Amino acid sequence: MKTLLLVKNIYLEGFKNLGNFFVKNYFKAFAWFSFIMFAMVLYAFIYRVFTGFVFD
Repeated sequence: MKTLLLVKNIYLEGFKNLGNFFVKNYFKAFAWFSFIMFAMVLYAFIYRVFTGFVFD
């Protein structure tokens, strides 16, 4: 839980003082896209591990 709160604080601090509305929203969308892609990679890896995929 402590790690999740730290990630939340880093996310909020990263976007606090951005001025331009377009740039601010672009970076927020890119951050969410990156989080979603990372979650998909973790899901695919865990799925392969549990189904017995051979990593040669």
